[in-house]
Amino acid sequence: MSALLETRGVWQRFGGLIANSDVSISVGRGEIVGLIGPNGAGKSTLFNLIAGVLPPTQGSIWFDGENVTHMPAAERCQRGVGRTFQVVKSFETMTVIDNVIVGALVRNTVMREARRKAHEVLEFTGLAARADVLASDLVPAEKRRLEVARALATEPKLLLLDEVLTGLTPTEAQTGVALVRKVRDAGITVLMVEHVMEIVMPLVDRAIVLDLGKVLVEGKPADVVRDPKVISAYLGDRHAQRA
Repeated sequence: MSALLETRGVWQRFGGLIANSDVSISVGRGEIVGLIGPNGAGKSTLFNLIAGVLPPTQGSIWFDGENVTHMPAAERCQRGVGRTFQVVKSFETMTVIDNVIVGALVRNTVMREARRKAHEVLEFTGLAARADVLASDLVPAEKRRLEVARALATEPKLLLLDEVLTGLTPTEAQTGVALVRKVRDAGITVLMVEHVMEIVMPLVDRAIVLDLGKVLVEGKPADVVRDPKVISAYLGDRHAQRA
């Protein structure tokens, strides 16, 4: 399986704080990869580096065979990197359809085509019936889906999902899991940050665990959750007893 995304020896320093330390990961085409770890592990910083919000202090980022290390976020989006945000960033005074049109305009400069694409994405994400509702009137689970819809409207090759299942009820989370699988089935590679282990581990093909800015371990989910280093750093003894 060829790599769609690679980070090679990536470091990110903020003054004396090291957020990412020599991080080298790869995400193969068609994979769902989970990026997990305790708070402060460097997951959000790594997402921002991949998305192009800021360049790494050291190291390089490769996407679809191209060095994009110093490429701005807008250009990476054009290349096929889509993302959601941990804190929902919908345009609250705009309708659901208009929120998604914003994403669609990345590739469709004709409004009629952008609107058609937005309707298509809303059908795909199960939000079609809410198209004319203000984003501010959506319930939290719908706002999470709207984040995904707007990102999908940019027609990404890689979708970065930042805690899209966090804070949902079990039923809502299962609906979210089904949507992530549907995204992968549509040919889109997924890299996701999640904290809900019971939900994310059966979903992902591989898990990468960050701790203190470094890659602690990576591998198949069943192996990762049994790794003593992961249990000690993140999951805790109670999980070890269940495993």
